[in-house]
Amino acid sequence: MSGAGRGATVALVGGRVRTLDPRRPAAEAVALRDGAIAAVGDERAVRAACGPATELVDLGGATVVPGLIDGHQHPLEWGGRAARGADLAGIETLEQLLAALRAERERVGRDGWVRGWGLPYEPFAGGTIAAELIEEAVGGAPTALMFCDLHTLLATRAALAAAGIDGPRAFPDASEIVCADGVPTGELREPAAYELVLAASPQPTAAELRDEIAARLQRLHALGLTAVHVMDGSPSTYRLLAELEDEGRLTMRLSVPLWQTPEQDEATVAEHLALRDAGGALWRGGVAKFFADGVIDTGTAWLLEPDAHGDGREPLWPDPARYAERVARFAGAGFQCVTHAVGDGAVRAALDAYARAPAAPGVLHRIEHLETLADDDLAALACRPVVASMQPLHMQWRRPDGGDSWTARLGAERAARAFRTRDLIDAGARVVLGSDWPVANDDPRVGMAWARLRRPPGEPGHPPFEPAQRLSAEEALAGYTRWAAEVEHGLPPGGVVAPGMRADLTAFAEDPVDCPADELAALPVTLTVVDGKVVHRAG
Repeated sequence: MSGAGRGATVALVGGRVRTLDPRRPAAEAVALRDGAIAAVGDERAVRAACGPATELVDLGGATVVPGLIDGHQHPLEWGGRAARGADLAGIETLEQLLAALRAERERVGRDGWVRGWGLPYEPFAGGTIAAELIEEAVGGAPTALMFCDLHTLLATRAALAAAGIDGPRAFPDASEIVCADGVPTGELREPAAYELVLAASPQPTAAELRDEIAARLQRLHALGLTAVHVMDGSPSTYRLLAELEDEGRLTMRLSVPLWQTPEQDEATVAEHLALRDAGGALWRGGVAKFFADGVIDTGTAWLLEPDAHGDGREPLWPDPARYAERVARFAGAGFQCVTHAVGDGAVRAALDAYARAPAAPGVLHRIEHLETLADDDLAALACRPVVASMQPLHMQWRRPDGGDSWTARLGAERAARAFRTRDLIDAGARVVLGSDWPVANDDPRVGMAWARLRRPPGEPGHPPFEPAQRLSAEEALAGYTRWAAEVEHGLPPGGVVAPGMRADLTAFAEDPVDCPADELAALPVTLTVVDGKVVHRAG
């Protein structure tokens, strides 16, 4: 038996343990004390080492793995603001969209705003995204529909009027109010533009927001998640987390960055720098988040070569030198820097900025998404202390015939270099997996299945996308556990079931590595433990 379990407060017995610890890959039981793993070994030895006050939890044959970690998600303020109203995920035609909007209009009533989220681009079939297409369905009501990637919003005339939008407007980044002959079409690209409408729409009270977040975290626990790398934040987010923790309702381990934007003045930057060591019992700051580009579907991703529409040549930060300067300031102050970089041009810019501003000892900078990646930059990632944080399930919007907007814009040659998870791992790069909720499904079982299959789970007849990039079952689990924990900043060490590691654990009805990938999404989560406390128990 590893460790000393005497005095353990909880012991998990009656199952098996996949530890992800190469020194001891498998065990039968695990004991927990003071928020850490106290002992791992065979059941008889763990039981013998426990004291009389130890709570014995019978796993009923379930398999324990290190607590699942989502390496990229928006479960707090930004995700909550975006994911409101009707869930429009899966809608494929304009007719389906209009039917969903009529139903939502009926639900909210005459004076309510019509909200929706998760909207794919398919209903617009590569044509104009315009409010006039939906005005009749919503009866002229103020309407705000968030597209699935969180980078585009469609607003009706009434919503634009409520936000004071009546024409084009200059922004400090590449955000845009799309206009035709000077009149807004309703399409708003990137946050600086669409936040004008969201700010004008009804908002939850502070108490309601805390209730929503607490409920959302409980739902994530039911999916087996014990920690989330949150990808947006501000000083107000930190205050919100402190309030939740004071109320005893913060049950998820969180790493939370401060969002950096081009228009922030020196006072704001100084305020953020002063918050490097902010944190609580379960959450930590010390991370700075940047957006180098947008998304491929609307032409706002930054590419090394233009896309099929001639777009993709502009970064989100108009002056890349200012982005690199801001990275240097935060890296020099000991922050972990995280950069949204979908296009290969944005990935290269992030790598260049990180090369000029290396992370402090023990800190790893990160690049998020890397949907398309040049060979030279893949090689650079393999030899530098930089993390590739990826979401293979984002391929769900691609079509086998290449008729989707993502593939059409990139062209077949670049699309064939999509989500190069296998290439990166084989080259020796660090890879983390996540969902990017509310962009995609937040169920880590679905995320692991996509990493293994490169196609929709449960659809064996669907051809895989770039099958050579598939991960093994062990690698997919590591991407949501050990690899994710290894790149965290400021949180207690975890990701493996070993003495001294944090007591964050997930139990499945059977071993997720042995479970066929097509069946993984239905594999029951029987127990979730955070900081030594049971936060979810099935049944």
